[in-house]
Amino acid sequence: MTFIEVMAQLEELGTEQTKTTFIRHGAQEPLFGVRIGDLKKLVKQVKKDQPLALALYNSGNSDAMYLAGLSVNPKTMTKEQLQTWVSKAYWYMPAEYTVAGVTAESNFALELAREWLLSDTESIATCGWSTYANYASITADEDLDLDEIRSLLHQVQTTIHGERNRVRYTMNTFVITIAAYVEPLHQEAVQVANEIGKIHVDVGQTACKVPLATEYIEKIESRGKIGVKKKTCIC
Repeated sequence: MTFIEVMAQLEELGTEQTKTTFIRHGAQEPLFGVRIGDLKKLVKQVKKDQPLALALYNSGNSDAMYLAGLSVNPKTMTKEQLQTWVSKAYWYMPAEYTVAGVTAESNFALELAREWLLSDTESIATCGWSTYANYASITADEDLDLDEIRSLLHQVQTTIHGERNRVRYTMNTFVITIAAYVEPLHQEAVQVANEIGKIHVDVGQTACKVPLATEYIEKIESRGKIGVKKKTCIC
């Protein structure tokens, strides 16, 4: 498919209801309001066309940006391209899902996660935390820097309640992710979850809720899924 054909298909799939929902969550024009399920179906037609994926993301259309993340090959992304992507991820869906997922599966996952989570820009910092969490969820424990992750857990424990809005959300998710996917640090992550308690995040005019880390971890544990790695974090 060509860029024009994809954009026409996205416009056809968009609905005002979904568009309104996305705007409530932070999206801005341009967008058509395409449901994520419909975007995933489009991937089969777009395939792994790198130039097309880059063009879709650079369009600035929120639906096209998300589709780009689903169809791009992370291993062929350069560090410069990923830096460009994170700079354009202006709301949480592209920042915490699209860019974070692609970066976590790229050749620059740790380097960029470490850089981004220290950023003064909220959207970049939240992407950094999400990138590191995603990376941990797909990487064998023996290949992880457990001391670094332990240090990040301590950082969350001591700073989360004074952090910026979406950073609080992704820090909370980081704790859940480490407890779920990094078995050697499970108990330490649970202790941090107990310490931080309920996290307050302004989710605007939406019905979204911030998961209580302790409860979420208990649900994962009850399913016997602690330490079971994901095959991919792009979704």
